[in-house]
Amino acid sequence: MRHEVPILVPDSFLYAERDGARHTVSTSFEVDRIAAIPGGPQAHPSEEYGFDDLIAQGLPREEVDLEVVVNACRALGVEKAVAPPTFPIAVAERLWQSGIQVTSDRETFAARRRVKNEAELAGIRRAQRAAEAGMDAARDLLRRAEPNGSGLLVDGEPLTAERLKDAINGAFVAHRVVAEDFIVAPGAQGAVGHDLGSGPIAAGQSVVIDLWPKDPETACYADMTRTYVVGEPPEELAEYHRLVKAALDRALETTRAGVPAMEPFRAVCDLFQEAGYPTQLSKGPGEVLTSGFFHGLGHGVGLEVHEPPWLGRAPGDMVAGDVVTLEPGLYRQGFGGVRLEDLVLVTESGAENLTEYPYELRP
Repeated sequence: MRHEVPILVPDSFLYAERDGARHTVSTSFEVDRIAAIPGGPQAHPSEEYGFDDLIAQGLPREEVDLEVVVNACRALGVEKAVAPPTFPIAVAERLWQSGIQVTSDRETFAARRRVKNEAELAGIRRAQRAAEAGMDAARDLLRRAEPNGSGLLVDGEPLTAERLKDAINGAFVAHRVVAEDFIVAPGAQGAVGHDLGSGPIAAGQSVVIDLWPKDPETACYADMTRTYVVGEPPEELAEYHRLVKAALDRALETTRAGVPAMEPFRAVCDLFQEAGYPTQLSKGPGEVLTSGFFHGLGHGVGLEVHEPPWLGRAPGDMVAGDVVTLEPGLYRQGFGGVRLEDLVLVTESGAENLTEYPYELRP
């Protein structure tokens, strides 16, 4: 909905296309705003499709909204339609009951959004700069950390994942982006998928920081990850970092339009397997990996932080205009790990790296 109507509309509304004509049906509160979008859809108020009469009948508001959708579809001549898989089931049921056939088609809507327009790219770049500012704020605390027994102190207070998150949030506010969640995972937490991280940080311990802020103007995300160690890194983490950076370089070299999305993933898996680490391509059927490289290489980023294409074992080619992450990682359960993630724009000639940030393991 945000792709087709590129402004924030807080309340539910109907978007429909028929014979090339685009329409919205919304509360009258939103009509002028939608109508003002250059090249946007025709904006209709709910009153045009019986809203007032339905309210006068004493129907619950939810019933009124469903009947307005049915009335609008009939008036627009919609007899059958395709919708995204996330289309509300209550609306679909009411349309079916009214003789209007609705079926889901994931690819139709994923394909519309994959090639980012200039406004979306600008929003992604703003969000990426904010992510880098958040990483700066975290690195500042890590650089100033001093050993204190089993932990670290900054300005006389224990250094924790929560303190790093507060600093990152401050940078996000300053850059006018929003982030409901992000990862600051010390030690063993960094080897547990999407564990958001908590608690004290120790010297010699990996700290995986994965940030995905959203640009409010376009509702587009960025995504980046870096891993740090305060003090001297253990040899195992240093080896992880060396291999993961080499894998990221290999993935960047392999990413371009027309290439199967699995190809850079396979290149990374080959590198890790040659070094003796298990991957999704080397494991047995049904085996669940908890160490090595146990996830895909990346995913599309835009109006969702995880969207097509998928850079893993799924089929399909990359196309010019995709924005994708490249995020190889190595982990050991109960110990920690290293992940490095860049955000890139896929072009005909290769990958334009949208991430402008160093990779050093020590902050």
